Amino acid sequence: GLEQVELFLSDGVVGMKTALAKTYPQAHFQRYLVHVMRNICAKVRVEDCEAIMNEFKQIHQQANKAAAVDVLHA
Repeated sequence: GLEQVELFLSDGVVGMKTALAKTYPQAHFQRYLVHVMRNICAKVRVEDCEAIMNEFKQIHQQANKAAAVDVLHA
């Protein structure tokens, strides 16, 4: 059987994060990156989507949070 869970990847189903936190409190939860990107594109003008996705990818590819914040503010 399953002994330890370190990471769950999901599509953001309502209630999933809460249910997993109750069952596996030590595990981390991450939404599929492609779903995050689609959600961002759905909220910006079509002509801005490519530029915003390029910026998002640059931020996401950083090695740590501090570097990502630096890229975000640049």
